[in-house]
Amino acid sequence: MADLTGAKWRKSTRSGSNGGDCVEVADNLPGLVAVRDSKDSAGPVLTFTPTAWASFIQATKIGH
Repeated sequence: MADLTGAKWRKSTRSGSNGGDCVEVADNLPGLVAVRDSKDSAGPVLTFTPTAWASFIQATKIGH
């Protein structure tokens, strides 16, 4: 399991303000990007390499 000590979580810019489906991202950790459901901050966390995360973001921007 990844060490998330010091993670600075921020709400995704694409998350709505209505309390619905929100994603939080911590991209301040060396070599790691962590993603979690903001409604369950103690729940599971997905982790990605920065390269994999950048590829995912790019793919979603172009509609894949």
